[in-house]
Amino acid sequence: MRKTIIVSNRLPVKISEANGDYTLTPSEGGLATGLGSIYREGNNIWVGWPGQEITDQKEQEKVTKQLRKMNLVPVYLTQDEINNFYEGFSNETLWPVFHYMSVYAHYEQYYWDAYFQVNKKFRDIILKIAEPGDIIWIHDYQLLLLPGMIRAELPEISIGFFQHIPFPSFELFRLIPWRAEILEGMLGADLMGFHTFDDTRHFLDAASRILPVNTSANIVSYNDRAIVVETFPMGIDFNKYAALGNYPEVQEQIRDLEQNFDKNQLILSIDRLDYSKGILQRLQAFELLLQLHPEYIGNAVLYMIVVPSRDTVPQYKELRDEIDKYVGNINARFRTLTWHPVQYFYRAFPLETLSALYNFAGICLVTPMRDGMNLVSKEYVASRNNNDGVLILSEMAGASKELIDAIIVNPNNIGAITRAIVDALDMPLAEQQRRMKQMRTVVAKFNVHHWVKLFMARLQEVNEMQQNMLARRVNQETAVAIRQQYFQAKKRIIFLDYDGTLVGFQPNIDMASPDQDLYQLLKELAGIPGNDLVMISGRNHETLGEWFGHLKLDLIAEHGAWQKTRTGEWYQLPGLTDDWKKDLLPIMELATDRTPGSFIEEKSYSLVWHYRKVESGLGELRANELMNTLRYYTAEKGLQVLPGDKVIEVKNIEINKGKAALSWLNHKKYDFIMAMGDDITDEDIFKAVPATAITVKVGSQVSAARYYLRSYHEVRHLLRTLRNREGQGQ
Repeated sequence: MRKTIIVSNRLPVKISEANGDYTLTPSEGGLATGLGSIYREGNNIWVGWPGQEITDQKEQEKVTKQLRKMNLVPVYLTQDEINNFYEGFSNETLWPVFHYMSVYAHYEQYYWDAYFQVNKKFRDIILKIAEPGDIIWIHDYQLLLLPGMIRAELPEISIGFFQHIPFPSFELFRLIPWRAEILEGMLGADLMGFHTFDDTRHFLDAASRILPVNTSANIVSYNDRAIVVETFPMGIDFNKYAALGNYPEVQEQIRDLEQNFDKNQLILSIDRLDYSKGILQRLQAFELLLQLHPEYIGNAVLYMIVVPSRDTVPQYKELRDEIDKYVGNINARFRTLTWHPVQYFYRAFPLETLSALYNFAGICLVTPMRDGMNLVSKEYVASRNNNDGVLILSEMAGASKELIDAIIVNPNNIGAITRAIVDALDMPLAEQQRRMKQMRTVVAKFNVHHWVKLFMARLQEVNEMQQNMLARRVNQETAVAIRQQYFQAKKRIIFLDYDGTLVGFQPNIDMASPDQDLYQLLKELAGIPGNDLVMISGRNHETLGEWFGHLKLDLIAEHGAWQKTRTGEWYQLPGLTDDWKKDLLPIMELATDRTPGSFIEEKSYSLVWHYRKVESGLGELRANELMNTLRYYTAEKGLQVLPGDKVIEVKNIEINKGKAALSWLNHKKYDFIMAMGDDITDEDIFKAVPATAITVKVGSQVSAARYYLRSYHEVRHLLRTLRNREGQGQ
């Protein structure tokens, strides 16, 4: 039976030890809630670190047995690994960079080594339990290398990855010395999920700039696989938070709050201690409120909970000290005998207390500097069963993209936060309810169960799409069938494109000349009785003649403008004109002047703008601009604008590889037709030849061809097998 394996840094349990006995209690985190429906079912499994160092072999076996009853599989980490992998690379390298606080980042080689080793440790555990047909869903920034590591061992398995924190822009991400390895690891997944469209865009941008990958819309082509990158905003368990308010113990705590703050408006703020949460800026905004609006002195209270976190780390310890100092100053300056402006708690609270606060507080202030999603904002909304209350939300939190009826603020703008608090304190009930109803509808619909269902359904779609693509790849079986057809035929014609099909692309177009191995291969194939080989290329006819004129090949150059049989001379298509060049050359020259690294190649009846050497991103931008301009000018002139691989070509509409191939097919009857090519101009041949022909696209893009091969190496390999009947000529 296929199973789902969930993998995260931590298991959804809390382990406590007393006298050598371990007690396991399920944790109440959002992820644990959402995925509970999956990992507790059937033979599904959750893999992760149990949250405690257990070194003794016997103890490990005991805990493993206990965990196994809960469908959990532990990965045991040593204290060293916890220090360097988790506290080190995850939280001192990735966390600050991903939260746009790169000034706090440490790039230590031994952190990276530990991160690599722990990801490998996770991989080894998964390889023991994963079977063909299983689904693996990996979570978060501690395990970025894991998808690639599993993919290397289990190429066919289905892998999803979700990142719960932001993904930074390329400018920040490239600061990490191991950026390429991280991206390669992530691209082991089939489906990659982020909370917001911005994160998705940043990932695609980083991948296309750092790795030699093709990205089209939200699909990355890497290692002959299509990886889909999508936005899945994570939700919470709406019903749980909505129902909590009616629990007797929560009701009792609400009554206590009413007694303590009967005359005060409560502004609630809940965060983990972290520099990305904007806690100091929030205090500054509240201080400014009391300065500018003395009418709120004695009436408004900031109820601030900060949950302890890593306070032995210098930045966190400093932050804690600063918060203490700031709260002390505000309270010393503004308090009265009966009123404290800031009620500050540096500790964690049970869920029932949080629910009481969510239900009681008229305002919830959530202003992180950068946050993947921020579920506090959604928990507050879900708890407001009377549809009242105001949410003030940072535009830097992922939740702001969904909760658009909150008061949205820039967390760096202290004045704006102060004004937002004033607006919230003065907001009429009808306006509060209008906004809250809308937000509750969103949070109820896009809850955590919806998020899980959506991700899993999309992963299945992606796997089906990949299967459909795989079906067309020339595998061993297809290759045998092609050879069979080829050897049974008496009259054969093979159309071969040159650049990208028989040779790889070179930065300099003149460097892509044929090598000895290719000459030998073409010579042998052309020498087989019954074979007609046609080289059909966009290159100019002089170059093609110089390279292949001595072989028994027919040559079609410049997409069909010039043609030559193996024994004849070059002749050109009649009725062609190049008068249009004088109008279009200046447009291309202007693009070249503005784009360092680009150049123009002039052929008899076409102009080609090359941007292979241009900085990634800039080349695509200029190419799009040029395409739009050229289309406007060529519409009336009987010209065609063709985008290719890092090239844009303008040519006469009569010139077409498909037409040229058809004229060859009209001269003779063939019982085996094959055409191989790698770019948009070769699509014309694939469409023109009979449906029974063997058409092969090089590169795994969408194509009219029946089959595809991944690279020119595979093309040469297939052609070698056609040299003799055994088909084993390597």
